[in-house]
Amino acid sequence: MNAIGLWAIAAESPELPAVLEPDGTVVSYAELAREADRFGRGFQSLGLRPGDAVAGLLPNSGTALAMFFAAIETGLYVVPVNWHQVAAEVAYILGDSAAGAFVAHERFAGAAVAAADLAGIKHRFAAGSIPGFEPLGTLGDDGSHERPHPRTHGAPMLYTSGTSGRPKGVRRPLTGADPDDAAVMATWFFHLFGLAPYDGHVHLCGSPLYHTAVLNFATISIQLGHPVVLMDRWDPEEALRLIERYKVTHTHAVPTQFRRMLALPEEVRTRYGTSSLRSLIHSAAPCPPEIKRAMIGWLGPVIDEYYAATEGGGTLISSQEWLRKPGSVGLPWKGSEIRVLDRAKQPVAPGQQGLIYMKMGTSNFSYYQDEEKTEAARAGDMFTVGDIGYLDSDGYLFLCDRGSDMIISGGVNIYPAEIESELSCHPAVADVAVFGIPHDDWGEEIKAVVEPMPGVETGPELTAELLGFLGGRVAKFKLPRTIGYAAELPEATPRRHLDDVVSFR
Repeated sequence: MNAIGLWAIAAESPELPAVLEPDGTVVSYAELAREADRFGRGFQSLGLRPGDAVAGLLPNSGTALAMFFAAIETGLYVVPVNWHQVAAEVAYILGDSAAGAFVAHERFAGAAVAAADLAGIKHRFAAGSIPGFEPLGTLGDDGSHERPHPRTHGAPMLYTSGTSGRPKGVRRPLTGADPDDAAVMATWFFHLFGLAPYDGHVHLCGSPLYHTAVLNFATISIQLGHPVVLMDRWDPEEALRLIERYKVTHTHAVPTQFRRMLALPEEVRTRYGTSSLRSLIHSAAPCPPEIKRAMIGWLGPVIDEYYAATEGGGTLISSQEWLRKPGSVGLPWKGSEIRVLDRAKQPVAPGQQGLIYMKMGTSNFSYYQDEEKTEAARAGDMFTVGDIGYLDSDGYLFLCDRGSDMIISGGVNIYPAEIESELSCHPAVADVAVFGIPHDDWGEEIKAVVEPMPGVETGPELTAELLGFLGGRVAKFKLPRTIGYAAELPEATPRRHLDDVVSFR
């Protein structure tokens, strides 16, 4: 087989498996392409045109992937929404992205209905049954099997937060390219990890598709003829079972998943065959050296790490290189450039810490409706996400800290400013600081320190009240694990030093 790209493979090998759903259902390339075409025709029939946006609140499924490819072939921005978020957070993204259509799964019906109402979304479609939503089966069901017209390349638009606490969509200009040509770029990217089209490859997708890297790896795999095995929720033993069952060759993971795999009893870990693995790719959070060394010792030199962001990237390091340069995230990959600059945006010497700036091609992106944030992140044609690190004398990049106060828990970015903004609305709170501290499993956990209003009694009752108040305003994964109290929060104290001066209750 020589064809690459969803539609070319569907034409040449229609019965080839493209997606293996969590319930075991197999979706062929022909079926996935037909569903994507139907959704694409449906979006166009609603009056959506290139440059418009569609949003999805969907679990890992063939439906989520079909919606992605529908947007990609009709020039739309596809906005995957984190389904852990509460209705107000979902509504903000729907409104900010100006989503012209909203597709949600019945599993998330409560948040979907409330968010759609808050955002004033007219065109609503449900996978399953949601009150006030049209059945997704009606979208584009015009009796034809034609491809959408016109066809022009769309793009994902994923939301990432910043020090302002409000998520911002990372939006790249549309290229006007033929959607069938996208697989050429996919081939180049996967070549970085030694992954060629077909070649017996199978991809395991164990994390939610609303994450940038997870979505990219799943959709690129499909473009290159690699069947994608979807997990509904990640479980370490189930991941090993699927690797053995489907002879998985590559997957994308975060260090928390490494920890949980290593925590399995020895007899469980050795029960499943993993010899098919060629590349276990990780990113999203720093990996403790002892954890990574143990993974390489267990699975062999198949652990590949890269450093990048939703905005672009990046660097890459193989197992063999990492054993020579433990702690590094590697050298710039082809077409990428990495510099470390001081606060004046001037280069620093090797070994000296500074802000990490990257460039991938032209780094042509913007934070949607936030030009100030876009410009603040740039130094010429390079950008930073606020990470601090250094380059050694051989050009290898090492990460040290984050210039912002972002917390990374389980590979997920959590922004204290957003939590502080909501918690400060409680009448008992005079001031609040939120920060992360080390956690053996998740990497970091969220801590909060509250300065109460005069006369407010602190203790377990207030803690429960604050967490209950916050629970209706932010997603569960953003809730502090612990809340402490201080008579006064010193303005000059960095968030991450507050745990030295506060006793937590």
